[in-house]
Amino acid sequence: MDELLLKQLAAILEGELYWDQKMRILYATDASAYRELPLAVAIPRSVTDLSNLIAFAAEHGTSLIPRAAGTSLAGQVVGHGIVVDISRHFTNILELNVSEKWVRVQPGVIRDELNSFLHPHGLYFGPETSTANRAMIGGMVGNNSCGSNSLIYRSTREHCLEIDALLSDGSAVTFKALSFDAFCEKCEQKDLEGRVYREIRSMLGDYQNQEHIRREFPKPTIDRRNTGYALDMLLDSDPFTAGTEPFNFCKLLCGSEGTLAFITSIKLNLVDRPVKPSGLLCIHFADVAQALAANLIALEHKPLVSELMDHYILECTKNNIQQAQNSFFVEGDPGAILVVEYDGDDIADIKRKVALVEADMRAQGLGYSFPLVLGSDKKRVWDLRKAGLGLLSNTPGDNKPVAVIEDTAVDVRDLPAYIAEFNKILAEQGLYSVHYAHAATGELHLRPIINLKTKEGNAQFRLIATQIAQLVKRYGGSLSGEHGDGRLRGEFIALMLGEHNYKLLKDIKRTWDPKGIFNPGKIVDTAPMNSSLRYDPEKPARAIKSVFRYNGQSILQHAEQCNGSGDCRKTELSGGTMCPSYMATRNEQDTTRARANMLREMLTTSTERNPFDHEEIKEVMDLCLSCKGCKSECPSSVDMAKLKADFLQAYYDSNGVPFRSWIIGHVDQMTMLVSHFPKLYNWAVGNSWTSGVMKRILGFASERSIPTVGEVSLRKWFTDRAQLNSRDKPNRQVYFFFDEFTNYNDVEVGKKAILLLERLGYQVLNVPHAFSGRGLLSKGFLREARKLANANVRRFAKLLNEEVCLVAVEPSTILTFRDEYVDLVQEDLIEEAKYTAKYALTIEEFLVREKRAGRIGPEQFTNQEKEVLLHTHCQQKAWGLQPDVAEVLAIPSGYSVKNIPSGCCGMAGSFGYEEEHYKISQDIGELVLFPAIRAKAEGVVVAAPGASCRHQIQDGVQERAYHPVEILYDALKT
Repeated sequence: MDELLLKQLAAILEGELYWDQKMRILYATDASAYRELPLAVAIPRSVTDLSNLIAFAAEHGTSLIPRAAGTSLAGQVVGHGIVVDISRHFTNILELNVSEKWVRVQPGVIRDELNSFLHPHGLYFGPETSTANRAMIGGMVGNNSCGSNSLIYRSTREHCLEIDALLSDGSAVTFKALSFDAFCEKCEQKDLEGRVYREIRSMLGDYQNQEHIRREFPKPTIDRRNTGYALDMLLDSDPFTAGTEPFNFCKLLCGSEGTLAFITSIKLNLVDRPVKPSGLLCIHFADVAQALAANLIALEHKPLVSELMDHYILECTKNNIQQAQNSFFVEGDPGAILVVEYDGDDIADIKRKVALVEADMRAQGLGYSFPLVLGSDKKRVWDLRKAGLGLLSNTPGDNKPVAVIEDTAVDVRDLPAYIAEFNKILAEQGLYSVHYAHAATGELHLRPIINLKTKEGNAQFRLIATQIAQLVKRYGGSLSGEHGDGRLRGEFIALMLGEHNYKLLKDIKRTWDPKGIFNPGKIVDTAPMNSSLRYDPEKPARAIKSVFRYNGQSILQHAEQCNGSGDCRKTELSGGTMCPSYMATRNEQDTTRARANMLREMLTTSTERNPFDHEEIKEVMDLCLSCKGCKSECPSSVDMAKLKADFLQAYYDSNGVPFRSWIIGHVDQMTMLVSHFPKLYNWAVGNSWTSGVMKRILGFASERSIPTVGEVSLRKWFTDRAQLNSRDKPNRQVYFFFDEFTNYNDVEVGKKAILLLERLGYQVLNVPHAFSGRGLLSKGFLREARKLANANVRRFAKLLNEEVCLVAVEPSTILTFRDEYVDLVQEDLIEEAKYTAKYALTIEEFLVREKRAGRIGPEQFTNQEKEVLLHTHCQQKAWGLQPDVAEVLAIPSGYSVKNIPSGCCGMAGSFGYEEEHYKISQDIGELVLFPAIRAKAEGVVVAAPGASCRHQIQDGVQERAYHPVEILYDALKT
């Protein structure tokens, strides 16, 4: 299309329109196997924008692809037209009627955030996708999403009361339940709305059509039937079937994938918020077949939920920090676990119910362990189950669990036999599958392991889809239960519903959208399902070198672990760290997913000698704070901080090193240099004129304060002091890592750490060692950082053991031993690096271990009362260490600790100092951290282990934050 036309369109939109290569690449994929560059990407701000987009598409022969978030697994939002992303601005809850129990929302409202809004009113929107912390209501309507609790709440369709939408001619309509007279009046209208009503009256009033629909559509006993358009649902309404619900076109739009109209608001039915306590019976089985047989027994006892996880899912948890912690309830290595939820009047009632379930299963020889999970631990179990999709991408290599027949649904009583036949078909092809999800309602997410980068894998992709479609048809099932048809299953709809009914679907599409404006090529008239895939089997793989190692993968394969599930699109309201830049901007390009997508695209398609030498990669990496949140919170364990560092090193190789990056990367050497004249330096950074000059030269924000240095370094203080106290020899020893930030900048914090350790009975040991290399790592100087890593591993490998650990005050420095060093040191030091990593601890970790061993206790501290508000360093969160920090601060018996539910503070080392990043760093701080500190009561102490976090808090809210060792030292008994 002529670029001038796009410029003219952009000029009349209140929102934004992008057609640059970067944005087209970022919107070329979803959470499916498909990839197609769109014409452009629109971010509309108003319904007027949507009207203008519809008019433009109609006039110029293009299409609109509506996109929300968290619901597309079948290529629904991949296409060649204009992607219309409503997730930025269509996010308002418009109206709530508590007495009538309904709410009206825009399509970009997130499901979990809607329920947070409804919570004070005692109301609840039922359907819950595994992506509920970022899934948007518009997408849930488009896919007719269900979720784990569909046994109780069924699908979105059952809760959709009204839909406001724009038709393909731009006219605004409202679809809702209609009386017979109102339905007839609609049919008399002389416009497009009247035409769609007349067509459905003619279509469903035809006896032959009725017979075909009732014979060929999936069994009515299957709630999760989402194949094609829901003509069977409309047929079972008045006036076509007597004594049924009033006619409502919302039933058709639910599951229509944006192919019929553009939704602008949705009125949803609400239910009372569940208040009864419940428990999760986590039943362990030898294999999936036993679990499915037991599922039928579980259903006899009226559960709320019954979800399956097989051993492939459970094995993948071992490679993910967060989910490994969430698998606390798993005993041994079961072949499958069935998680069944029962509620009751109280805990005793729940235990009575689950005892009956266990007795019935054991009587049938089913299940060998029946742990019951209660209280807050239930969330951890569900978080593990919800991470299933992303966890599967942890599978190393190019053979991946593929979404191809992952959404089939059959009558739950047919499920054991169906799965047995399913696995037999796969075995005949030399394949096996992952099994997980919705056992209660007859839908398991089944993902065969296929390499789509090969011709053989591409052929298997299609063959398995065909064979399983035929199998599902034999069982009277639905090829799509909740993920939709999209471009993945569209070509099999004629097989599933019959040619006659498929023609009816095409007639529906043609009447509603005669010009093919709305999301063409989905549901009907789809391209072959093995075309436009992410991977071209004809293209040979390119060997791409990296500095880091990626656990047996190439750097490209590590980026490819991102499957697009969009966990990085959760907001600050959902908690966690990933992804701070997205939380602040709500821009897709600032997600971990976008960065992985761009890397994959460029490393796969680049014709440059250096495939990293692309401005598009640089642009999407710019707002990555290297917070490490994705390392643990991304279920696929995509470590974007490592990928960014590798990219920067390669980018410098072609483009040179920016001055500021060099200075920051070598902050250890720079600080060491100025530490020789501390008074002069501290005067210069404290004087507004001289510090202003320095900031302008360095490209730092004028609003920032520059850290000062101590009058003497911590190491010099320690060495001098150690000579004076050489006769004091406590029984236990610990090595102290004099990291570059504590050694020069936070000297007083370091002193208190050492004094605290000594007062608690430890001999603090000092050996010469290299800097950590944290600055080098953050700015991509990986080859230089490797030299420091090698030196530190060599230094400490022979000194550390179970009795003698290495500790440090600054979390980001000591955790390099556990994180980057293992993948960075030269090959012959890998085993020594892994060994050293076990004994390199944050000081809070060390103190907690000693407390649990009984060597530190409350008796050593004051019994005065104090409240502590804790913000933990991002890298501590990434390694699951936040509980350790809270526990160590609570050692004094009178101290109470409250965690601030914040992610990254926004400073992230040098990020928040940099002029162009200052505003967003403040925006990130304002999400949760700053408001929480402002709201604290007087006398409450703020604790923050990270130096940059303390600096951000000081600059952002003018509040002194203390390192935990400072608080503990001051709490020691005198």
